[in-house]
Order: sequence, then structure tokens, then C-alpha cells
Amino acid sequence: MTTALITGSTAGIGAAFARRLAGDGHNLVLVARDTKRLRDQATELHDRHGIEAEVLTADLATDEGIEAVEQRLGNRRDPVDLLINNAGFGNKGRYLEVSLADELTMLKVHCEAVLRLTSAATRSMRERGRGGVVNVASVAAFVPRGTYGASKAWVVQFTQGAAKDLAGSGVRLMALCPGFVRTEFHQRAGMGTSNIPGWMWLDADKLVTTALADLSRGKTLSVPDPRYKALMGVVKVAPRGLLGGITSKTGRKYGPQ
Repeated sequence: MTTALITGSTAGIGAAFARRLAGDGHNLVLVARDTKRLRDQATELHDRHGIEAEVLTADLATDEGIEAVEQRLGNRRDPVDLLINNAGFGNKGRYLEVSLADELTMLKVHCEAVLRLTSAATRSMRERGRGGVVNVASVAAFVPRGTYGASKAWVVQFTQGAAKDLAGSGVRLMALCPGFVRTEFHQRAGMGTSNIPGWMWLDADKLVTTALADLSRGKTLSVPDPRYKALMGVVKVAPRGLLGGITSKTGRKYGPQ
């Protein structure tokens, strides 16, 4: 039986990955900051699906938290076969309205943690000749959206570059770029969502189904919905200045996830 490690597992996309992977018979390592929520989640998934669910409390905004997950990913006796780097958050406000400390924390979680955990996981995966990593980015990676979009753009570029370097090793890497998903993401950041059209919202469980199918097909980039694929086609040909004006009006704080 294979094991998947999921960061940010207790809510939203991370919780959807946990449900799906447990249902498919994978053992899990659940990573988040809230120990009680982790334990409740682990108990529910174990009772419902009969899998083993390990709890690892870690704050990926700290070196100690990242190191704890790195150590678990490096465990050769109980290896992780699939890493889902899902932990992330949004800041409410435009550039210079958000404190520099909060911006740096975002980079720590979205970039440094993703780099370090992906590296820890793929080292042992390459030795075994198999494994997979899904790094959750966002369609915000493709438009000017301040630090959030910039950090997600880094995730996409890093993941696709690493996937190319590891081609032929048996290790698959994919950047997952969802749009707006009905999760706790915006509520936790104190962001309003009343200005977002209903058609732009995605279902987390359907998103995960598409993402796992794309990973199995060897894709290095997944935009898991036809509506957003169409939007990304428009983004590719639209002038950058126009995109900047649109995203400024909608507000950088509304980062899809």
C-alpha cells in the first residue's frame, strides 16, 4: 500500500485530496498546524476507509515546521510515494497595504517550503525509481496579482523545470493551477467573494479527480476545468497592461485557490 503526504490537509483542496486518496486505499500523512483538526480528520478517514492516517503537526511558515516534514519525507523505512504540497494562504490588501512580514511569510510557505519539501521527497523517490509530487499553484500565476500571483508563478516554473530535469527517473512532478474553489481559503484571509461570478467557482472533489488523472498521464501542468483553460487561452494573447488593469480592479487579494 502506498503512502501520500498532504500539507494543508484539514481544509479545502488538501482535504479533498485526503478524501480521494484514502478512498483509493492510500495510507496518509496529514500535515497542518491544528493538531485537533488533524486527529479528527485522521480518525474519520481511518474509520471510513480502513487506511492508516499519520498526524504531523507543522507550521510551514517556520524552519522547524519545514524541517519536521523534510525528516518524514526522508524516512526510507516508511517512504512517501506521493507528495501534495497544498499549504498556502492569501493576504488581504494590495501591495504596500500588506506588511512586509506577511509578504515574506507567504514566500516562505509558497516558495521555500515547496522547494525544500519537493527536494526532500524526490531524492528518495528517485532512488526507488517511482513517485509523484503535486505542487498546488493557481491560475493567478499567469496574471499580474502581486506577491500571491508571483509566488504561484514561481511554483509553476520550478515544478515544470524540476519535472524536466527528472524526466526518465520514474518521478512525476505537476503544478496544479485551480481557479476559485469553494473552500475556507478566502474566509480565513478575511476576503469577500461577493464580486466573483458563480460560474467561476469550482468543486474541490472534482478538481482533485482531474488533477490525479492529469498526473497519471504525465502532465506537468494541470488547469483542471474547461472554463479556466479557455480563460488561460485569452490570458496568453491579452496585453499585459490590460491584464494588470483588470486584476487591479478585482483586487489582488482575491487570489484563486
